[in-house]
Amino acid sequence: MAGKAATVPSTYSPSPNQKTRTPIFKDVDWVRPDGRGFHQCRPAFLKTDAVHAASGSAYAEFGNTKVIVSVFGPRESKKAMLYSDVGRLNCNVSYTTFANPVRGKGSDHKEFSSMLHKALEGAIILETFPKTTVDVFALVLESGGSDLPVVISCASLALADAGIMMYDLVTSVSVSCLGKDLVIDPISEEESLQDGSLMIACLPSRNEVTQLTLTGEWSTPKIHEAVELCLDASSKLGQALFD
Repeated sequence: MAGKAATVPSTYSPSPNQKTRTPIFKDVDWVRPDGRGFHQCRPAFLKTDAVHAASGSAYAEFGNTKVIVSVFGPRESKKAMLYSDVGRLNCNVSYTTFANPVRGKGSDHKEFSSMLHKALEGAIILETFPKTTVDVFALVLESGGSDLPVVISCASLALADAGIMMYDLVTSVSVSCLGKDLVIDPISEEESLQDGSLMIACLPSRNEVTQLTLTGEWSTPKIHEAVELCLDASSKLGQALFD
């Protein structure tokens, strides 16, 4: 799908839940800052072939979150030769100095780099490029919330654009717990107030999870609900990317 752009509407949100939800604040009708429903994802725009000098690339906008990913390789690697006859994946996630509202806070995010690697590694057929390395560079141009899930989905598309053999595309969605409510695809304001977060990266057509992260205190029923929301939305996002 090199050079193609895909606008992903909010229809990749999980299926509506008919249950009446309790507002976060008593006696107050709480609404999300951007007006979305609790289980409604942001409209998204994705485009491949965004960086012509790279082997593959992709650009993604999910609301105000803007990410560009460049993939280089496979190319010869002495380190890869020392380890095994399978390929090696390197991932780096960084932020521009203007990505955050407070200027000058751009930096490398080593934890995000490690999590991106874990999310993608299970999807790539490493045996198809032995003794070589594929480098994935993700740059967050604007941080609007749910940054890592956007990076993961965008990086997966960039790998496909580079012709890297994969079992499936990787899609990722996160959920924030705010009081008794779960909100999907949270923006920065919601993440700053969350009591906990859950993120899933998966191979939608294979129904396999490659990454799951959980922070904060969760009840077992809430975890189950959040997982189902993420899996449903990830599956629909995957369908939209393949269309």
